[in-house]
Amino acid sequence: MFEVSDVVVCEGCDAVWRKPQLRPREVAHCPRCATELARHPGAQRQRILPLTVASLILFAIANLFPIVEIELRGLRSQTTLLGAVIALAKEGMSEVALLVLATTLAFPLLQLCILLYLLVPLARTRRPPGFSTLVRAMQSLRPWGMIEVFLLGVLVAIVKLSSMASVVPGTALWAFVGLTVLLTSVLSFDPRTFWEVAFESANVEAPGAGPTSASGHGA
Repeated sequence: MFEVSDVVVCEGCDAVWRKPQLRPREVAHCPRCATELARHPGAQRQRILPLTVASLILFAIANLFPIVEIELRGLRSQTTLLGAVIALAKEGMSEVALLVLATTLAFPLLQLCILLYLLVPLARTRRPPGFSTLVRAMQSLRPWGMIEVFLLGVLVAIVKLSSMASVVPGTALWAFVGLTVLLTSVLSFDPRTFWEVAFESANVEAPGAGPTSASGHGA
């Protein structure tokens, strides 16, 4: 008989195994189907909150400052991400504007805010309200954050425009570069670790917690 916090369910074949005790850099696989069961988080738990805060700061800079400044025949023009979205909408491309707004601003910001909301209480050994719903929502939002695709598009546009006009990268462009790197680290955080932290927190129980039997052997 094991407690829920002592077992892990294989995502590949649904077998239940005793949770392995892992050392740094170790990864446990299911003996039945070889699916990854767990991996040692290393210093990930300590890094994720500072990285999330840093990402939010860069996100603000990336959206408040101009992305590029273009000078052509003595005329200068610069815009922010939101300004580009508004310009697309005015040009009759409302669907494209909405897609850019959602994938480069709304969804990434929502992901970071959810992360911050979850991590701050967990750092104080408390589980926030709506914990399970928000962890699932963050997983659902992951495929829709496309800041790296937007950045690639901007860089391609700069290369093409540089032959016709003087293009000066703005503060926001460098912020987007840093944000892309940070988001790669932040969003690689394994959601299963949230549940592990929640189980380890004082006086916190996962939904449906209680005694259960294991149907497999120790991984």
